[in-house]
Amino acid sequence: MASFSPLVLSIAATSFVTFQCLFHFVSPCVSARFCPGYRHLSPKHTIEWNSRTVSTFHALIVGLFCLYILLFDDAVNEDPVWGDPSLVKINVAITCGYLLSDMLLICYYWRAIGDKFFVIHHLAALYAYYYVLSIGMLPYFANFRLVAELSTPCVNQRWFFEVLGYPKKSLPNMVNGIAMTLSFFLVRIAVMPMYYSRMYAVYGTEPFYRVTFGGRCAWMGPSFCLDIMNVMWMHKMARGCIGVLRSPGKVKVEKLQNGKVH
Repeated sequence: MASFSPLVLSIAATSFVTFQCLFHFVSPCVSARFCPGYRHLSPKHTIEWNSRTVSTFHALIVGLFCLYILLFDDAVNEDPVWGDPSLVKINVAITCGYLLSDMLLICYYWRAIGDKFFVIHHLAALYAYYYVLSIGMLPYFANFRLVAELSTPCVNQRWFFEVLGYPKKSLPNMVNGIAMTLSFFLVRIAVMPMYYSRMYAVYGTEPFYRVTFGGRCAWMGPSFCLDIMNVMWMHKMARGCIGVLRSPGKVKVEKLQNGKVH
């Protein structure tokens, strides 16, 4: 019977508590201190602001840890199906704590940030990560999928600019839009050949057949569905970015509300 180690459970629990504290205490305090526009947000936008702040923090921590594992964890890179998953388990446990924390917030503040697709996404991710944390299978592929989190900060920053009233042609918005499009392409689209070439290389091998049927479903099904959506989002994002760059008018650094750039 598969089971979770005490270390995995303690990391996930610590992650859950940490992200709850970031949402309820740290984000409101820091945001109000360093971003005057935060104080003028509606209650609904305040909730989403704090949620996206936590999301950005999680993405940076987990995304950078993913890169470290991809570059330096030889055990996982040499055996992508059954390599030593110790570091990957730590990273995935952090993410599971975040997903549970975010689902709780989504349900509690449903009128402000409720989204059934986010709930489905979180549940599907938790189902897939169950096999990594309990059995230790597919560590390379689980870690590789988390690299996509590195595009999240720019996506959240776009929302921050929008809710603060930054025009689309303001310099900060333009720079972030280009960075968002590039980062999304690099960590979600450009990496597809590498990901699926590794999947093809292990398909049909003895290590592959040791993966349970449920593990294969949690691995392959979501991968294909997610990447189809990534391609669609990339197309829409690229069109929007090109449209803004081609549109006439000067790019300005706008001063908002009380005359300060937030």
